[in-house]
Amino acid sequence: MPQNAEKVIDHEMLFRQPEYTALFENKKANFEFGHPADKVAEIRDWTKSWDYREKNFKREALTVNPAKACQPLGAVFVANGFAKTLSFVHGSQGCVAYYRSHFSRHFKEPTSCVSSSMTEDAAVFGGLNNMVDGLANTLSLYKPEMIAVSTTCMAEVIGDDLDAFIKTAKQKGSVPAEYDVPFAHTPAFVGSHITGYDNALKGILQHFWDGKAGTAPKLERTPNETVNFIGGFDGYVVGNMKEIKRLFSMMGVEATFLCDPSDAWDTPTDGEFRMYDGGTTKEEATAAINAKATFIYQEHSAEKTAKYIAEKGQEVVALNSPIGVTGTDKFLKELSRITGKPVPEALKRERGRLVDAITDSQAHLHGKKFALYGDPDLMLGLTQFLLDLGCEPTHVLSTNGDDKWAAKVQALFDASPVGRDCHVYPKRDLWHMRSLLNTEPVDFLIGNTYGKYLERDTGTPLIRIGFPIFDRHHYHRLPIWGYQGGLHVLMQILDEYFEALDANTNIPSKTDYSFDIIR
Repeated sequence: MPQNAEKVIDHEMLFRQPEYTALFENKKANFEFGHPADKVAEIRDWTKSWDYREKNFKREALTVNPAKACQPLGAVFVANGFAKTLSFVHGSQGCVAYYRSHFSRHFKEPTSCVSSSMTEDAAVFGGLNNMVDGLANTLSLYKPEMIAVSTTCMAEVIGDDLDAFIKTAKQKGSVPAEYDVPFAHTPAFVGSHITGYDNALKGILQHFWDGKAGTAPKLERTPNETVNFIGGFDGYVVGNMKEIKRLFSMMGVEATFLCDPSDAWDTPTDGEFRMYDGGTTKEEATAAINAKATFIYQEHSAEKTAKYIAEKGQEVVALNSPIGVTGTDKFLKELSRITGKPVPEALKRERGRLVDAITDSQAHLHGKKFALYGDPDLMLGLTQFLLDLGCEPTHVLSTNGDDKWAAKVQALFDASPVGRDCHVYPKRDLWHMRSLLNTEPVDFLIGNTYGKYLERDTGTPLIRIGFPIFDRHHYHRLPIWGYQGGLHVLMQILDEYFEALDANTNIPSKTDYSFDIIR
């Protein structure tokens, strides 16, 4: 065998060895009994046609490769953003393993999360005993200062009542009666990870502001001049949150950051394991009710939370993942309006540098066509930025974007001279995107790691922006928000543009007259 202790071969080359290639050929010939190669090619070509695209867009009862994750994933994100808080998912261990691995593969950091370990008996008789034992074990073993509970499909299908279960668990002594256990129902079979984010964040604010599930008086708001900031479900939270804090600091504005997992997913390697690091404290979450206003950077990630905060009397400024010049301008103007503080000269110079960088690269990007997919707010931010660059966001697709979102994207198209041939696709998946790329090709695709299959299938270069990014490292450490973030996004787009240009001009004595050193 080629693999042995003295010569370890990576899987990339291992399965190209004669022993394995013979094994695969034998399996294909004698066990798989697939269709002939010419028939497979015929069907493959048909699925790239306009005829197939029309049939593909008529399907209603089937989703293929959706560009979204399930609700509990968003709830785990929220719990990770509060200080010394452990996420407790009422459901099976397998589901929680998925949430932990999903975040760990993206952020390259461990993500703490426990489950009530529901199995077959709990699915039939209910998961109360699992909740009673689970809360007691969680507090005893991991000693969090708060346990944030959410649910999976299993608990929701059988109708487990979290409020009643947690109160019963406290009566049985699992955790002290005054111990903070905010909760949110997050059924995985509806909505997406941004719905789960919204439900979980609202659940935590309700816990502190509305009397801690009947164990304390409801808070009375005493308005002050502070502001709150909510980032929404954000795969770039490590870089973005630091950048937003820098902007607040430069503006001279003190802010409370509600849900901040930027430290938890950026812990240093210094010999100390930190199960909990950073995050919004319970005191900060409680005092946030008194703020003058709350900035929500991703409106579609926090629709219910925004409504709840507004009902408490605060002004809510809802934005859509501002990226680049226009989006950051709007954020800073709103921040200046609410706080009365002017935008400092240093930030104006940053803006000017981004405009200068865009101008330097304008000749390369103007008129280039893009397809992009992802969360609704990210798509709005990127669409605006591409239009600012003179690019054409030809196909903008979001599986968890609704008709209201689509109308906002269309409004961006209508406001730009380069948006007239662009189209928006709400509630569509990556199999729809495949049809779009095959029938109306574009120059570049923007999306998460799952787009690499579309890149290989359709030959459309992929620019990795979104969540999750599994096959590249450390993207999450750099911001995409603010003027600095806009510069990073611009560089990512340009890098892929120049890679594609070099690949298309490197044939000696044929196309290499444009294979240049200077771009």
